[in-house]
Amino acid sequence: MGRNWMSKKAKQNTLAQKINVIRASVMGANDGILSVAGIVLGVAGATTNSFAIFISGISGMLAGTVSMAMGEYVSVNSQKDSQENAVNHQRQALEDDYQKELDFVAEKYAKTGIPEDLAQKAAREMMEKDALLTTVRERYGFDMHNFTSPYQAAIASMIAFSLGSLLPLLTITFTKHSIRVPLTVVSVVVALAITGYAAAAIGKAVRRRAVVRNVIAGLLTMGATYLIGSLFAR
Repeated sequence: MGRNWMSKKAKQNTLAQKINVIRASVMGANDGILSVAGIVLGVAGATTNSFAIFISGISGMLAGTVSMAMGEYVSVNSQKDSQENAVNHQRQALEDDYQKELDFVAEKYAKTGIPEDLAQKAAREMMEKDALLTTVRERYGFDMHNFTSPYQAAIASMIAFSLGSLLPLLTITFTKHSIRVPLTVVSVVVALAITGYAAAAIGKAVRRRAVVRNVIAGLLTMGATYLIGSLFAR
């Protein structure tokens, strides 16, 4: 009983780490699409020079890629530091009052609907195997052996941002002048709908609302930057 419970919990926590990396990838792609689309459309509003548009897009892509990777690294690293502090606190709690922690774990299991005697047995088995791992998981909700890697999250975000930014950059650079702006807008809207849907699916949110919100944000961003660029058109 205890071993099966522990195995199930470990799989759930491992899945959570993978989901965090996927989330970083989806949000990185979304930011890459939207940020670079805003830049290139803003420049396109001011000039028809394809080289100027391309250079601005590349610059935005490189700056955004580094910024996104560093932001994700700092965010996940801060979370990891907090988790390590929780582990240290829990190690001390076990030394101070082991029985209190055992009772907490048993009570936690009993609240899930497990009969009290089985909850006590499962808690004892898991505490005997690894008391620190068990209490950290039950008190704080993470597996101390499966921290999300800040490097993995940063790399995933960096690659996703770069790939996402290529869509508006290549679309507006290599299509005819007469259709490149509307074609870029359409391609970006479709891409934002996909990333909005994916983000909602990962976060178990209302998908239609997330798609609409993401698309509207994209249209407002592109419209605003294009309008501002048009004000400086020669």
